[in-house]
Amino acid sequence: MFVTSRREFLVSAMGLATRLAGDGTLRLGLDSYSIRDLRWKAPRLLEYTASLKLDALQIAIPGELESQDPAYLRSLRDEAQRLGLYLDAAAGCICPESKSFNPATGDPAEYLQRCLRLARELGAPVMRCFVGSPDDRRSGRPIGVLIESALKVLRAVRSRALDLGVKVAVENHGEMLARELRQLVEEAGRDWVGVCLDTGNPLHVMEDPAQTYEVLGPLALTSHVRDSVVWEHPRGAAFQWVALGDGCLDLPALMDLHRRFCPQAPVHLEIITGRPPQILPYWEEGFWKFFPDMRAADFTRFLRLVRKGHPFQGSMMIAGTGPQPEEFRAALRRQQQYDLERSIEFAKTRLDLGLRWRSQG
Repeated sequence: MFVTSRREFLVSAMGLATRLAGDGTLRLGLDSYSIRDLRWKAPRLLEYTASLKLDALQIAIPGELESQDPAYLRSLRDEAQRLGLYLDAAAGCICPESKSFNPATGDPAEYLQRCLRLARELGAPVMRCFVGSPDDRRSGRPIGVLIESALKVLRAVRSRALDLGVKVAVENHGEMLARELRQLVEEAGRDWVGVCLDTGNPLHVMEDPAQTYEVLGPLALTSHVRDSVVWEHPRGAAFQWVALGDGCLDLPALMDLHRRFCPQAPVHLEIITGRPPQILPYWEEGFWKFFPDMRAADFTRFLRLVRKGHPFQGSMMIAGTGPQPEEFRAALRRQQQYDLERSIEFAKTRLDLGLRWRSQG
C-alpha cells in the first residue's frame, strides 16, 4: 500500500534504516554519479546495487528516472523495498546566483519542490542538492551572496518539505568551508535541512576532511565518500580523486568519525576517477582574496595533511575535454565501473562497512 501521511512515510523510511543499521554497522551504498557515463536509468541502477550486495543507493532525479508519473515512481519504491535497498534522492543546484545553476530547470524554488515530490514518491526521506561549485568560490564574488540566495530558495519551500516529510541535504560542493555550510543549515532550520557530507570536496577549500566531519558530521543526513591524494606543489598543493585505498586519506579514522557523528547516514561511495590533478596555488599573490575568512589553525591542519601526502602511484586513464573516439569513451566507462567495484570491495573488507553482504555471503 502506498504510504500517504507524512508520519507513515517517515516511520516507513526510517524503519528500513533502523533494520539495516540496527547493530551499529554503517550502511554501505553507492552514489549513481560514480558510473554516470554508463547512463543507466533507475531500474538498472537498483538491480546493479542489489547485485553488489549493498544497502543503499543515491539516485539522481529527475535525470535517472524514465518517467515522473507517480505510478512509475511508486513501482521503483516498491522494487527498492523488495530488494531491501534504502533510497536517497539527489537533485542539482538550487542557487540562481551560482555558475552551476541550470536556467532550464526554471524557478529554483519550483524546481526544488518538484524534486521533493519526486523524492517522496520514491520513498526517499532525504534529498541531496548543492549551492555552487569551486568556480563560484574563485569568481571573486563574496560567498555570502550564494548563501543568502540559497537561503531564500530554501525558505520558500520549507512548509512543502515539512508536509512531504523529506529532508534536504545540502552538499559541501567545493564552494563553502564547513563553517559556512553549517551557518547555512542553522539559518535554514536543522529540523528539515542537513548536510550531504562529501570527503573529496573539502580539498577544494583547503580543508582536512577530518575537520569537515567534526564540523558537519552532526548535521549529516547522507554522504559521498571517496579517497584522494594530496601533495606539495611548487604553487602550493595538488590533489586528485582516486579509488578507495589508492589515496592519502586515513579512511579508517574518517569512518570512525562517521560512526561517532552520523551513524544513521549511509556511506554512499561516490568514486570519481579519470580527472587530472587540481592545483591549489596558495603561494601565489591574489589567491587568498578568495578565502578572506580562512583561519590560520584550519590552514595549518590542511598543510599537515599535504606534507604527509604523495601523488597518485597507480595507473589511471584521464578523460579529455573535447570529442573522444568511442573506444576511448568505452575504456573510461569501464574504468568508472572497475574503480567503483574495487572501492566497494575495499569498503567491505578493509573498512568493515555494509550489512547485506555479510548475511548473503
